[in-house]
Amino acid sequence: MAPFVSVIVTVKNEEANITTLITSLLNQTLRPDEIVIVDGGSTDRTVETIERFVDQGEPIRLFLAPGSNISQGRNIAISHAYGEIIASTDAGVKLSPDWLKFLVGAFEKREDADGGMDVAADVVSGFFVSDPHSVFEMAMGATVLPNESEIERETFLPSSRSVAFKKEAWRRVGGYPEWLDYCEDVWFDLELRKAGYRFVFVPAAVTHFRPRQNIRQFFKQYYLYARGDGKAALWPKRHFVRYATYVIAPLALLLGFWYKLLWLLLIGASAVYLQRPYWRLWPVIKASRRSEQLEAILWVPLIRLVGDVAKMVGYPAGVWWRLRNGKPNA
Repeated sequence: MAPFVSVIVTVKNEEANITTLITSLLNQTLRPDEIVIVDGGSTDRTVETIERFVDQGEPIRLFLAPGSNISQGRNIAISHAYGEIIASTDAGVKLSPDWLKFLVGAFEKREDADGGMDVAADVVSGFFVSDPHSVFEMAMGATVLPNESEIERETFLPSSRSVAFKKEAWRRVGGYPEWLDYCEDVWFDLELRKAGYRFVFVPAAVTHFRPRQNIRQFFKQYYLYARGDGKAALWPKRHFVRYATYVIAPLALLLGFWYKLLWLLLIGASAVYLQRPYWRLWPVIKASRRSEQLEAILWVPLIRLVGDVAKMVGYPAGVWWRLRNGKPNA
């Protein structure tokens, strides 16, 4: 008997995007048994739009939780979900038609190459790709989103915009951390790994994700991500290396007036740092006009710089929050 599958979504002021998401969910080749949506206090027409789908008889249940953060909203949705398998996604994405089919299929035991039965997944990691609507967004996607070939399958931590897991696993690890408003999905993934649950990466389960539309939105996004890292004490070595780099680089630039080799080293290091975004960018822009190609190429280093500055500002803000509030319970 096929398992009951619930898709959960948290939303707030997503009037411009919610119809696209719900339509792509309803058009899945494997339709969800239910869609559970929690609204965190929208002031636009998000709720009215969702209610129109409910009135049409679609399998959607809507819960209103004004003031809730993303973690709280996801926990509310999952606690009300009937499914033994929970698939999670976000507003602002468009799902490929087979997204849910590929996620759910990985929970089934199947014959491996040696003729034995492979162990079924407990957590299924989907993937997401950039869905740019402008030259800036092309550059943004190439700069911040990895290609499938770059993913290390054994250690990949899925975003909750494209993941599925057993409800029992969510319950055992205590759900999403409600004290954490950003990077909550990373914390949740790590807790699932600590508990010994088996992750399977299924890149065919694709969501199309629109990058931030301007530098201001991007700075805020990465500031909040880094603040979440600081709150949760995630990746301290990675953040330390960033601070060290931005101390050493200006010194190398200054000392290069006396030791020209330092300028060559700095240019080489910068090229290495930007190589991967440009490698991702070229297939996206090669058919564009020359002016658009040049614009996208020039955006990449600025996006890198702004993202690094946002992280360097956000991380200590999160650490300060942690020092003032103590170590939260998971």
